[in-house]
Amino acid sequence: MALTSDIQAKINTWLTGNYDSDTKASIQQLLDSGDEESLNDAFYRDLEFGTGGLRGIMGNGSNRMNRYTLGMATQGLCNYLLKSFPGQEIKVALAHDSRNNSREFARIAAGIFSANGIHAYLFSDLRPTPELSFAIRYLGCQSGCVITASHNPKEYNGYKVYWQDGSQVVAPHDKNIIREVNAIQSVDEVKFQANESLIHLIGEDIDAAYLAQVKALSINPTAIQRQHDLKIVYTPLHGTGITLVPKALAQLGFTNVSIVEAQATPDGNFPTVQSPNPEEKVAMQMALDQAKAQDADLVIATDPDADRVGIAVKNNQGDWVLVNGNQTAALLTHYLLSARKQAGKMQPNDFIVYTIVTSDVLGDVARAHQVKAYQTLTGFKYIAGIIRDLEGQENYIGGGEESYGYMIGSFVRDKDAVSACALLAEMAAVAKDNGQTLYQAMVDMYATYGLYKEDLISLTKKGQRGAEEIQEMMASLRATPPKTIAGSPVVELRDYKTGVIRNLLTGEETATGLESSNVLQFILADGSKVSARPSGTEPKIKFYFSVKHPLQSAVDFDQVNQKLTDYINLIIEDMQLK
Repeated sequence: MALTSDIQAKINTWLTGNYDSDTKASIQQLLDSGDEESLNDAFYRDLEFGTGGLRGIMGNGSNRMNRYTLGMATQGLCNYLLKSFPGQEIKVALAHDSRNNSREFARIAAGIFSANGIHAYLFSDLRPTPELSFAIRYLGCQSGCVITASHNPKEYNGYKVYWQDGSQVVAPHDKNIIREVNAIQSVDEVKFQANESLIHLIGEDIDAAYLAQVKALSINPTAIQRQHDLKIVYTPLHGTGITLVPKALAQLGFTNVSIVEAQATPDGNFPTVQSPNPEEKVAMQMALDQAKAQDADLVIATDPDADRVGIAVKNNQGDWVLVNGNQTAALLTHYLLSARKQAGKMQPNDFIVYTIVTSDVLGDVARAHQVKAYQTLTGFKYIAGIIRDLEGQENYIGGGEESYGYMIGSFVRDKDAVSACALLAEMAAVAKDNGQTLYQAMVDMYATYGLYKEDLISLTKKGQRGAEEIQEMMASLRATPPKTIAGSPVVELRDYKTGVIRNLLTGEETATGLESSNVLQFILADGSKVSARPSGTEPKIKFYFSVKHPLQSAVDFDQVNQKLTDYINLIIEDMQLK
């Protein structure tokens, strides 16, 4: 693919501008070798500062995560903060994960904040993302940033921006920050020269305050005392979870936590896994092998920045199985509400939150406990927004989404694997105290509410053409939505981009009541739900499937589960998604 004049102009800017010699040399080397494909991908666009920040492959070029794209983003944020809080002492908190270059990027960002007269509170070493969210409010900061690419492959890094409530930025700040970032036309506008007197290292004090809040979430400490030797295998998958998860479990009283040593050391190359994603069995394999050898009760894994958690339990046949994000969210919700009720802690204004692509069993659980349930768009910034709107009026208990993220209590305003690990372990201890495994407790829950089964397919479309293909798929689904899916009529179309819910039988239209987002949902006559959503952080389009069937008894679980699996496969086949 030949280089366009626009791309060539960008390359020339990097070769002649105020960039370091190593960067220029690597770009020149690609030019000399005629590697136009690599140059195209590195320069065909500017790495987009989206509503959550930056995320991209590390390397040189305008479409790469590097000190210059990070620097321009940080300078834009500084400019917005200085306009938003005139005459005030401005403070930001900064954290980073275990990825390659994360510490360097965090130092660069702290330097730029300080060069703009902003106090930068930088964690002295890697820390989980949720602790950054906590630190913002604890220290009274106006903003915060974390260097992470979550569970993306090792080539990626990113930069997430938070506001003063500890939530990732939302409207109007997100669009306003994007405007300021886009207004930075040259790296010459970035103030790279740090003012070290405005950079403050933080660490153990924040850890202690945060862990005290995690401990306060515990509802049933007596069950933990009786089951303190519950066998837990934990892996941080070479990430930040190692700094706080073992401490949180010990603090609750768990004395038999076995760590997967080969994955305990933070390492941005993630040497033992292809992708450090606790959603994937291959990433969990070492922990599963260790659990099998030790006859453990529970496996817990956190992703590199410790905001997502995956678990595994033994099924009725004694085989280790992964519990997916929807199942875990449902189990946590069911436990939080039932345990609070049993402990006499329920309040009449309690509420939970879950997202539009998360299992509707969460709503059923809430209704059964006479607790209000709110649904919102995908992303914990929206859950945090509901908490913010209802602060002082209603009492947030917990919330979650299907992608292995959960937020218990409101002291953190983002998904938090550390507190989730603590409550999941408590839940397993309570189940064991009742003579059950966590798997049996899950089956009993579904026997109460009906068996919901969810699945997800991610179609990866890389590069410039891939982004266009994703747009074309969504446009086609909007223009000509399917009339039937797997033999069941589509009775409702929910378009969260236009904000319209259309009843396809009556033609009646109602508003979604949520802010615009590029998501389509098809509701079938049998109650099944299919959702289409392009990823905001990866070159993927995701399709979510949710089906349901009554479960008369726990003994029918395997049979009904298989029936629902077959139905989801039929939907996927009918929509030609494989």
